[in-house]
Amino acid sequence: MKKFLFDCGTRDPNSASGIFALRFMLGAMMLFGHGIPKLMAFGKIKDGFPVPDFFPLSFMSPPVSLLAALFAEVVCSICLILGVATRPAAFLLGFTMVVAAFNIHGASPWFIGPGVSAAKEPALLYLVPMIAIIFTGAGLWSFDAKIIKDPRRRRW
Repeated sequence: MKKFLFDCGTRDPNSASGIFALRFMLGAMMLFGHGIPKLMAFGKIKDGFPVPDFFPLSFMSPPVSLLAALFAEVVCSICLILGVATRPAAFLLGFTMVVAAFNIHGASPWFIGPGVSAAKEPALLYLVPMIAIIFTGAGLWSFDAKIIKDPRRRRW
């Protein structure tokens, strides 16, 4: 279980630098652009927050739906920035973006353009790097690499 949660993937320093930049900036953008603003406005938006309309998430109340989104956007973003349990954190953030794109913005157009304020595009732009992080892991410059000490270089 420890290896599943904390495997850092590649330990190549060059690749690790790029992965670090990707996960740090992505986590910071999610945290400061989406998580903290939702957290600060919790009292105002808790009763009107959208609930996904597919089983089993359709049984959540709006405040519980908001708490689930906040967990992903705050806690998982911090985990992504630090490189702790990076793959599970990226998975939860990616799942949140799938729900945002295809359920919350399901009727919206794909792209933002003139006269279009809500679209699937922003959620998908967060989803794509999350998928890359799930595949690559946190890299050498992470707490995951300190937790799992594997000196072998991965060939896959």
